[in-house]
Amino acid sequence: MPSPLRKAVFPVAGFGSRFLPATKASPKEMLPIVDKPLIQYAVEEAAAAGITDMIFITGRHKRAIEDHFDTAYEIESDLQAKGKRALLDVVQGVLPPGCRCIYTRQPEPLGLGHAVLCAQPVVGNEPFAVLLADDLIDARPTVTAQMARHFAAEGCSILGVMEVPRAQTASYGIVSTERPGAELSPIRAMVEKPQPENAPSTLAVVGRYVLTPRIFEKLAALQPGSGGEIQLTDGIAALLHEERVMAYRFAGRRFDCGSKLGYLEATVELGLKHGEVGTGFARYLAERPRA
Repeated sequence: MPSPLRKAVFPVAGFGSRFLPATKASPKEMLPIVDKPLIQYAVEEAAAAGITDMIFITGRHKRAIEDHFDTAYEIESDLQAKGKRALLDVVQGVLPPGCRCIYTRQPEPLGLGHAVLCAQPVVGNEPFAVLLADDLIDARPTVTAQMARHFAAEGCSILGVMEVPRAQTASYGIVSTERPGAELSPIRAMVEKPQPENAPSTLAVVGRYVLTPRIFEKLAALQPGSGGEIQLTDGIAALLHEERVMAYRFAGRRFDCGSKLGYLEATVELGLKHGEVGTGFARYLAERPRA
């Protein structure tokens, strides 16, 4: 029986340069989809999987993330005094009940693998999830909850994967599996951003991982690769030689909110589902004049 999944790591130290100038003074993880920032969607997803320890790997200019999950006494007092109970509940519910936030710095931008390695002192010898906030996945149950259920049964590392067009393989880590087409299958090999002609499949890893603590040993032993970065993909490829790692084709729709187009798509689709504005937004989209 594997240890329960209690901890999640959120690498949030990146610059978000694709969204400049919006991210010049504000973290990309704080970009809102309707009325919640991307990082809150990720934290809520982890909490829905039973995770209680939210570990943020931060960098310079990320204080807004800490402030977002902290108590805002002035705002709460003002809402209380004005009798705005519904808004007060929204503000007080930003951090899901029973959860706590832990922050640690990534001193240099040395890649996703290095960011995950920075979490080792907090994670210790426990399994943990990794969620990339700019991969927003609309799913019920949440993707992390789906993966936690499979982890409880399998007891090994699990990567969230999806099919991508072969022309796009150079943008992803690509895996080959023992049972192509299966929902859950052991991974044979993993390649970081292969050119389409060299890709072993079109099954791409997206920003959801459940990892065993052995990954820290593998990441610590890596030499920096392209751009001087330590890649999580390379650590997982090394882990494959010692442990079973599985690919999981999750149920849900993923939006690449690290790109402008994906961000706009997420805004539209989640806007249409929003309880307060969804109906009016759908009417606007249907009635708006075409250029």
